Amino acid sequence: MSGSVAVLDVGKTNVKLAVFDASGALLWERATPNEILPSPPYPHANVEAIWNFFIRALRDAKLVHTIDAVVPTTHGCAAALVDDSGLVLPVLDYEFAGVDEIEALYANLRPPYSQSLSPRLPGGLNLGRQLAWQKQRFPQDFAKAKFVLTYPQYWAWRLSGVAASEMTMLGAHSDLWFPRERHVSTLADALGVSRLMPPFQPAWKVLGKVKPEIAAVTGLLPDTVILCGVHDSNASLTPHLASREPPFTIISTGTWVIAMSVGLGLDSLKEADDMLANVDIEGRPTACARFMGGREFSAITAGATASPDEAAIARVIDSGALALPCFAPQGGPFAMRSGEIRGIVVPDDRPALATLYVALMTDLILNRLGANAGDLIVEGSFAANASFCALLAALRPRQRVLSGGDSSGTARGAALLAQWQARNFRLRECVATRPMILRGLGAYRHAWTSAIY
Repeated sequence: MSGSVAVLDVGKTNVKLAVFDASGALLWERATPNEILPSPPYPHANVEAIWNFFIRALRDAKLVHTIDAVVPTTHGCAAALVDDSGLVLPVLDYEFAGVDEIEALYANLRPPYSQSLSPRLPGGLNLGRQLAWQKQRFPQDFAKAKFVLTYPQYWAWRLSGVAASEMTMLGAHSDLWFPRERHVSTLADALGVSRLMPPFQPAWKVLGKVKPEIAAVTGLLPDTVILCGVHDSNASLTPHLASREPPFTIISTGTWVIAMSVGLGLDSLKEADDMLANVDIEGRPTACARFMGGREFSAITAGATASPDEAAIARVIDSGALALPCFAPQGGPFAMRSGEIRGIVVPDDRPALATLYVALMTDLILNRLGANAGDLIVEGSFAANASFCALLAALRPRQRVLSGGDSSGTARGAALLAQWQARNFRLRECVATRPMILRGLGAYRHAWTSAIY
């Protein structure tokens, strides 16, 4: 496929449309905040606002670029129950804590961690718990569903009319997938959702052509193809599967920081540390550890997004101020703790404190995962934070840290799916990071580690 690819990218924080050429170069991009509607009947995604944004963005992008294919990528932990007319229930927000009310029932249904490699997580972070709660609370609506579609495949279905299931989404701590066996779990059968899953397709599969009515309003050509779609963290991983020999670790960053270690065995995974096996686009389990780094960065900085310079990092280290986990309500090895800032940091240096925190947490989860060999490749929003990459390189001198260079790694990886089978794409080179040489970093790391244990 030689033309441009439009990526519909639904993150937890933002929604984007990005257009890439065949070499992976970003040609056009537009973003908007992802709004959660509080009720009724429960907090849920504003799918019509997302859809309207996509339609407008596709129409505008098409004015300046020829688009041959459209591929969706989304955050995990979201699924749509649909009939022929559309949603039968809203797409539940995975941060909704109300689903925990069925925990006594759900605990008897979910498979053991040793089989699912999916840790028990709060709220709706296990997709199976969402579906179990919806089935119990809204049995009549649930019974109307013709399909259960994981989130990228919901958007692909709206665009093409073709329903599909896909492994990277079901393999993302859903409790609904057995990664070693590569099939749905006993929970999917117990909930009766196995029969609602349409046929499985690879993430790169062309499901069909864009619906005529959508082509008419967007200006897309009638033969524009719609791909099945992929989980966003696995989209970050995809380009490197074609270009690197294991071991290596992708650090996918955004709302979540997820370390995905290719070539590492699964025996080191620990449920208590929020470790899991994600599933790559070829169906292979990948050892992962994670924490909600982007959300925690925002909490520490009070919403500031600036990348700090080396002088600001040095000032925070000299001050001895520490940010201690955890500043997010879900995820990571310290999810049950409340975040704390010890010491005094002026507001302008909060981004430096937050960058140190995310770098130290990333170092910690890599150590716990055992991802101590091979390159570390930073993709996503923190790839543009040069101080984060330099700190990580300084903290892990035995490994080379590479930066994807911008925040488009997820969408770029999704765009490459359009050429995955042909393998005729050119891969962008990542940039090696120079370690940040700072007096006192070792002592600061020791103080931070001592404070969290």
